Formats: sequence, structure tokens, C-alpha cells
Amino acid sequence: MTVRAYVGLGANLGADITATLTQAALQLAALPGTRIARLSSVWRSAPVDAGGPDFLNAVAAIDTALAPVELLDALQAIELAHGRQRPYRNAPRTLDLDLLLYADLALDTPRLKLPHPRLGERAFVLQPLLEIAPELAHLAVGDGWKAQRIERLGPLSL
Repeated sequence: MTVRAYVGLGANLGADITATLTQAALQLAALPGTRIARLSSVWRSAPVDAGGPDFLNAVAAIDTALAPVELLDALQAIELAHGRQRPYRNAPRTLDLDLLLYADLALDTPRLKLPHPRLGERAFVLQPLLEIAPELAHLAVGDGWKAQRIERLGPLSL
């Protein structure tokens, strides 16, 4: 049995961030029992609650047979393969993969919270998410995210 999950992809370090996001999307598609159903455009945004260069972000809708924690483990392994380090909260990163939604599952554990706790407040998540799943507009919290600087760059091609 597969479920629909949404994964946020982002990075703000590296020589070719678009290539990193493309490679990460291909790695998502290669996970056992997983396929990409939809993939948003690439969006550029200023860091939120962080410093460093602008981020490039996208969202992938995936159909997966992996359980939530198995999927989280796989996402973190992909990040690690791309040199992800976690020296402090919201540090610049070579790759960030966030499990945003997993079907309609609500989960609150020390390791995994679903839906992602800040999903509805961040333009860099909401804009690409709503591009591929406009039916999820109810997840947006307030209007503060609309004031965040964000720019659609174009498709992320696989």
C-alpha cells in the first residue's frame, strides 16, 4: 500500500544548487516503493530565521510504501550523502529534506512531527506546495508568509 507524502527540498550552499535539488529528487524517486507524483518549480527565497545566501526550494509529492520514520531515515541519509551538517539550528545547508505531510497522519514525537510544524508559515514551503497541490491551501496560517520574499525560477527537470 502506498500513501501520498510531500517532501520539501532546499539548499543554500554549493556550486550548483539546482543540480543538487535535481539529484535529490532523483534519489527520492529511487527509494524502495516510492515514485514522484508531482514536482514543483524551483523557488528562490531569503533565509527565514537564519543567515547566509538565498535558498532554492522545491516540493515533491511522492507516493511511497515507506513508513513515516523509514522515510525520514531515508531523507536524512540523502542529506548526509550531500554533505549536510547540522552545526546549529537553521545553519546554511548543502541540502535540506523535510517531510512535510504523510497522508493525513498527525504525529508528534521527539524525532518527527507531522504535519511539519512550520509548514503553514513559510512561503518557501507554501508556494511550491500550493503550486502542485492547491487543495492544501487550508494549511496556510495567517498572511505573514505572503510578505516573505520569494521568486519562482522555473521547472525542476528530472
